[in-house]
Amino acid sequence: MANKWNERYSSETYAYGEEPNEYLRQQLQHLASGKILFPAEGEGRNAVFAARSGWDVSAFDLSTEGRKKALLLAEKNKVKIDYTSGTLPEVSYAPEQFDAIALIYAHFPADIKSQFHKILAGYLRKGGTIIFEAFSKNHIGYKARNEKVGGPSELDVLFSIDEIRNDFPDFDIIELTETEVNLKEGTYHDGTGSVIRFVGRKN
Repeated sequence: MANKWNERYSSETYAYGEEPNEYLRQQLQHLASGKILFPAEGEGRNAVFAARSGWDVSAFDLSTEGRKKALLLAEKNKVKIDYTSGTLPEVSYAPEQFDAIALIYAHFPADIKSQFHKILAGYLRKGGTIIFEAFSKNHIGYKARNEKVGGPSELDVLFSIDEIRNDFPDFDIIELTETEVNLKEGTYHDGTGSVIRFVGRKN
């Protein structure tokens, strides 16, 4: 898996662009800045945006090439981010360390994604916020019509509303919806897709 992402991120251009995800941009406007974690952060577009917005940013990804690109983007934008290479069992954060966690197209393998969500929830302080956007199970049909929209091809890696509700049981739901979006995020998110959006506050 690391080889796939290292190959994708080895190009000089940014696979998903340099601008942040629009849903993340909207949601951060509603929160006071603090400590935020970006799992599976890739080339750093969202982490760098949060740092530019005054957040103390941590991020991780299994791709070493992604980390290199993220640090270059941070330097270009004159901000600092704490970016670790590794998978979730390898990276080490403290319980309730973060005020927010942003899961933006963080598609983990099917057999561990719910476990990873529960681990990540433990890193969030009480009253902290999860911001989540990723492809829904119905996205399979959208990708079949347009490969350029991207996203996983394995149904079990995609998400449903019920899965998110079950993975984050100790959260007040601010928003949890499945919706159609038109993505213009670099080469690999280009077109109309179906996503799950979730904002939750930890009890």
